[in-house]
Amino acid sequence: MATRCELTGKGKQFGHNVSFSLRRTKKVFKPNLQKKTFMVDGQKVTMNLSTQAIRTLKKKGILTNGAPTTK
Repeated sequence: MATRCELTGKGKQFGHNVSFSLRRTKKVFKPNLQKKTFMVDGQKVTMNLSTQAIRTLKKKGILTNGAPTTK
């Protein structure tokens, strides 16, 4: 699965794990991506979306909990 949201472009970020002794090790923060299938003009479209993008689509009324979503 890709590590980038196909709608918003949100991707992985880099940083450090900081231990109690302040030793820094490399860390990758990955977005929470979900595979969503929904209907657009009568066709099923599957996209990898971040959970924030899914919440925004639900808030705007584009994505509903009912019939259009299958996964």
